[in-house]
Amino acid sequence: MARLARVSPVGVPQHIVHRGNNQQVCFDGAEDMNAYLDWLKEYSKKYSIDVHAWVLMSNHVHLLCTPQKEGAISRMMQSIGRMYVRYYNDTYQRSGTLWEGRFKSCLVQSERYLLELYRYIELNPVRADMVKDPAEYSWSSYACNALGIKTKMHTPHSEYLSLGKTKEERLENYRALLQVPVTTELLQDIRESVNKGLALGGDRFKAEIETLTNKRVTPRKAGRPQKKTDSAS
Repeated sequence: MARLARVSPVGVPQHIVHRGNNQQVCFDGAEDMNAYLDWLKEYSKKYSIDVHAWVLMSNHVHLLCTPQKEGAISRMMQSIGRMYVRYYNDTYQRSGTLWEGRFKSCLVQSERYLLELYRYIELNPVRADMVKDPAEYSWSSYACNALGIKTKMHTPHSEYLSLGKTKEERLENYRALLQVPVTTELLQDIRESVNKGLALGGDRFKAEIETLTNKRVTPRKAGRPQKKTDSAS
């Protein structure tokens, strides 16, 4: 299947995934992860991107962001990738490729899927059997969204803010939300959307995005093979 052209409308959230080449390890320890997060903070601010949720795993990264300027996501990811590869190669005396080509991303319908993406991202270490509770994992946004820890990099989305009228109410409701496991069907939808660059949302949302960008964000319909006619005898 041909890769869809990347679309990045201002104000529309995106789920971003960047993996190590051939699933190789990208983070060997706390210093590596801190370095990546420092550049995420720097370049998200430089390019006017709101970062809502994130998780750093040993061989890949998940981000949930909303760009406030055209082309901001690509510029941010290129800058982070370039700086981190230079740091990683210098630190571990290596050379060559670290990332699996360009990052993958998909547009997300806020009112239907945004909080599902928060949950999917921050429960990643739990699904990987690395921890029993997301609070035990230091390299995600769980501390911000569930425990109220402030960081300059984090910007809550309006859908998150709608979880409660007070900070305490939002935190309590968010923690309750993450007690519910992500269903197999939702996992498949999220993974297919980001891997293929499709929009994650309802039919109306997808149609609006295609009208706005004049680019396809839905899979092509499989064509029915032509029926062969019998030759004359």
